[in-house]
Amino acid sequence: MYKENSCGYIYTYASHENERRLCEMELAALFGHSPNTEGYIATDKRMDPSRSPFISYRIDILLTGDDPDSVAMQAAELDLQGKTFKVVCIKLGGMLAFSYEEQRELERQIGGRIRGRADMRNPEVTFGLMFVDGGWLLGICHAAESVWLRHKSKPRNYSTGLSTAVARALVNIAVPEPYAVKAIDPCCGMGNVLIEALSMEIDIVGRDINPLAVRGARINLRHFGYSDDRVSLGDLNEVGELYDAAIVDMPYNLCSVLSPGERGEMLRSIRRFSQRTVIVSTEQLEKEIVDAGFRIHDYGTVSKSSFVRHIWVCGANR
Repeated sequence: MYKENSCGYIYTYASHENERRLCEMELAALFGHSPNTEGYIATDKRMDPSRSPFISYRIDILLTGDDPDSVAMQAAELDLQGKTFKVVCIKLGGMLAFSYEEQRELERQIGGRIRGRADMRNPEVTFGLMFVDGGWLLGICHAAESVWLRHKSKPRNYSTGLSTAVARALVNIAVPEPYAVKAIDPCCGMGNVLIEALSMEIDIVGRDINPLAVRGARINLRHFGYSDDRVSLGDLNEVGELYDAAIVDMPYNLCSVLSPGERGEMLRSIRRFSQRTVIVSTEQLEKEIVDAGFRIHDYGTVSKSSFVRHIWVCGANR
């Protein structure tokens, strides 16, 4: 059957300029290497494309060729087992050199050789045709679902809280492989990180020293069908359990001004209970992070207007 013959995967992605570095950090964490600057990344890893807020499609590669004719000849051997189909050109990389009319002609050329009934509106199988690195490939095209968009509207929000897309990317950076991982957001606010993690079936708990934040996070979790007992009231410095990963958006608003000593204590506590940590701050904390005993593996920023968040991916320097 054609689904069993995949020989690798292509993931296409896109990001706004102000989130480009965050996108690169997320894809590097998920796939183990930096993405291609042309908007796609090639890998042997199979992953739900809906995990990332930046991924558009996953192409399960079936056929490759030097030209469209060779791909079309191979496509004639595909067995769709009675399923309807359509072929679409993936508009990035070398495909951008082809006009709209040329792309439609390529789709007809390949689709005309596939045995089965074409259905342009509601096909059971969608094939993606790409021209990358001087060669052609055809594969099953899986569109990503923007799960995070469903989480934008919630009962409780902070005006300066992490957006759902940024929160989702931070979770993926902290927990690229979710299996058997225990994670924590010890400054969880209204629970944006928790909701994104739970929607990806990641085992995570939240904590906050602010009773109003804890109450809001619990309301938001219940709103999306998650248990509110994952959120507890308490000081980050008093976390006793050990975790595989932590996502920490450092307190920064007028009600949460930290002295350098308090910030250092927080960072040392995080290093104590977390193996891999993503630290987010509106201030440059590199020296303090290193002084707290962390090793910095990656760094980037994400901005909204003049509001800039710094992001460090850290491991405990044990």
